[in-house]
Amino acid sequence: MDEVKLYNTSAEREAYENKAALYAIILSLEHLERAFAHDSVSAAEYTAECSKLLLQCKTVSQMVDNPDLNKFADQYRLNCSAALHRLKIGVPSTIEHGTASGLSGNNGRHVAKTVQDFITISDALNMNMTSVDRLHPLLTDLLQSLNAATSLPADYTWKATFRDWLIRLNKMKASDELDEEQSRQLLFEVGQAYAEFNASLDAHE
Repeated sequence: MDEVKLYNTSAEREAYENKAALYAIILSLEHLERAFAHDSVSAAEYTAECSKLLLQCKTVSQMVDNPDLNKFADQYRLNCSAALHRLKIGVPSTIEHGTASGLSGNNGRHVAKTVQDFITISDALNMNMTSVDRLHPLLTDLLQSLNAATSLPADYTWKATFRDWLIRLNKMKASDELDEEQSRQLLFEVGQAYAEFNASLDAHE
């Protein structure tokens, strides 16, 4: 029986290897989502591993011409609805729903970390650092810090605002940049959120 070759050139070989890597990442993310849903993995472990897989998927998908992941899953018969949802959102479930807490309550260390996250993203926007690959991790850090804060009032809506920004950024390429209007709007919203965060701290003194 003649051997069937999947590729004839090094470029074709690389393309198949990239698709195989993408397949493995999506499958791993699906298993992780199910494990977390069944409480088989801790929130901290899930958050770290999910963040890594999301980043890997974004990188590898660009190496295979940034495919439509839903079509990719259909083409290779991947049963991965949980993974596709997580890839659409772009952040772990713990961050999306506010269940992650790296630092508890409102201790001084946590407050300092949150303040630093606000300042870091404000500085980045003021210095016109508006690419997706720069802003996404900064927004993720800020949202995670806000999710851990217990002093925030029920009407503090900025967590949902920043989650929506993360979803928007996740739909863009890593090299894409916010335009001037988007950048100014995000900077304004970060400033408003920071002011309300400080007000919530004053209310608990």
